[in-house]
Amino acid sequence: MKFMKLGTRPDTFYTEQATRSLVSDAQADLVIKINDTTYVLHKSSLLPKCGLLQRLCSDSSDSENVPLELHDMPGGADAFELCAKFCYGVSINISAHNFVPALCAAKLLQMNESIEKGNFVGKLEAFFSSCILEGWKDSIAALQATDKLPEWSENLGITRKCIDSIIEKILTPPPQVKWSYTYTRPGYTRKQHHSVPKDWWTEDVSDLNIDLFRCIIMAIRSTYVLPPQLIGEALHVYACKWLPGITKLKNSLGSAAITEESKAINRKILETIVSMIPADRGSVSAGFLLRLLSISGPLGVSPVTKTELVKRASIQFEEATVSDLLYPSTSSLDQNFYDTELVLAVLESFLKFWKRLYPGAVDNRHLLKSIRNVGKLIDSYLQVVARDDNMPVSKFVSLAETVPAIGRLDHDDLYQAINIYLKVHPDLSKAEKKRLCGILECQRLTPEVRAHAVKNESLPLRTVVQLLYFEQEKDSMETTSSKLQKPHDLLLGAKKRPVTRDSHGKRSLINKEEVTRRISHAEDREKGQHKAKQSDAKLALDLERKMVIREDSEEIGSEKLRVAKEERMSSSKLDLDSKNNIQRARSKKSEHGRQKGR
Repeated sequence: MKFMKLGTRPDTFYTEQATRSLVSDAQADLVIKINDTTYVLHKSSLLPKCGLLQRLCSDSSDSENVPLELHDMPGGADAFELCAKFCYGVSINISAHNFVPALCAAKLLQMNESIEKGNFVGKLEAFFSSCILEGWKDSIAALQATDKLPEWSENLGITRKCIDSIIEKILTPPPQVKWSYTYTRPGYTRKQHHSVPKDWWTEDVSDLNIDLFRCIIMAIRSTYVLPPQLIGEALHVYACKWLPGITKLKNSLGSAAITEESKAINRKILETIVSMIPADRGSVSAGFLLRLLSISGPLGVSPVTKTELVKRASIQFEEATVSDLLYPSTSSLDQNFYDTELVLAVLESFLKFWKRLYPGAVDNRHLLKSIRNVGKLIDSYLQVVARDDNMPVSKFVSLAETVPAIGRLDHDDLYQAINIYLKVHPDLSKAEKKRLCGILECQRLTPEVRAHAVKNESLPLRTVVQLLYFEQEKDSMETTSSKLQKPHDLLLGAKKRPVTRDSHGKRSLINKEEVTRRISHAEDREKGQHKAKQSDAKLALDLERKMVIREDSEEIGSEKLRVAKEERMSSSKLDLDSKNNIQRARSKKSEHGRQKGR
């Protein structure tokens, strides 16, 4: 940070009863009031350099010592005192931090070259052009200072010159960056060879207020020099610095920690950031969009901004991770911890987007891959929210059902989510269990998961019956298909049974004994409850009988086939023995004839 030192006299200004004065042998004859501060000074020192004071004093007679009121002094008493010290030759330091109020006050006092050569305005302007605008952090600091005097800074051209200087440096190729900058990314300082990163400028620019930051970003975007991802990174850095986290925001909603004024400021920041996000997909991450969306509700952003966030997040939804979705609910009506409504809104928008983009294109590979990625994301999310004690069945099922059928290659992940929910919520009613397990399609479970589900004590009986029925149907189809195989293959596989795996990975048979045990246990567990459970038990017993009969029939058929095969093999063996005996008899007879002839 550069500075300019002016004057050589020691600072002898002092305060006495809210009055500022200077130690001097001369009699003070000039009284100036600026807000609550009164200055008692000398005309001989100030008037030669201040055109405004010359005019004001000339309007009053010399005999009158009327105080001059300068309450509209830009920068207040501090800025005026810098100008007064310059007039007295007192030593002062000018830097980018106090340059703006000093120049504005000097302009008001008309401390120009026309009044006296080498005046304060000329020196300040020279310092501004040669030092402040040439430096990176000096330009940022000077631009920050214009925030307190926006109109004066705009009229004097300070704001525009600072912005132009900053943009020029941002557009400089990174290898040519020679000035110091702030960059505190994790891991960057541990690199042995420090090359200038492409986003070297983002942290320093984030110190500006939202209006000045917007001017910088929009000006950069208009040049089309930097990629959209770099613009998005600058927006991300700014949001992380100024917007509150969702957890902090949720905790402060019910207290006085966050006032309406601060909410309005944060709302303006969020809406401005959303309006500056480049239209290019991937300019910002899906996680960043979801974070903005999570705090949009508590801050009360406009419906237009919220709709835009949902739309942008849905376009990149497949890129999100489960952690990107885990935001606590901020609604006072929700007792559940996680904000499932946010995820549901983005999911529905995602499906609408793809329907518009590929109407009727179910076989589109890109569409199918995208939807299945989202389906897997939702099932993984359900496995997390299922652990919430206050998660209602209706919200859980609504989110699971929103995923279309083509969004799941199988139902294994969904089964895991349902299983977790049942274990965390053991007191569900029969209707709730039926509603929850009704979204599960047994035929879309892999054999290993299906074997686990059959033995799952948490599942309702109706679901278990469906699993067993599907397993029996599958066995029947395999037996039917085996009859069409070659006799040799049939004999080798006749006694094979459908194999599954238990929780330890060992092979186990789902046989009629397992069916009977499972159903009997379910009957004991639900005995004495509603009559509907008796109906389920009866249905299960009937199914068991059919399964046993069908299995016995299959075994009898297999046994008959084996016996027939053995009979055919025995008959063939007898025929072969008879032929061998006849041939031996004929050979003996012919040999006897030959001997007799001799």
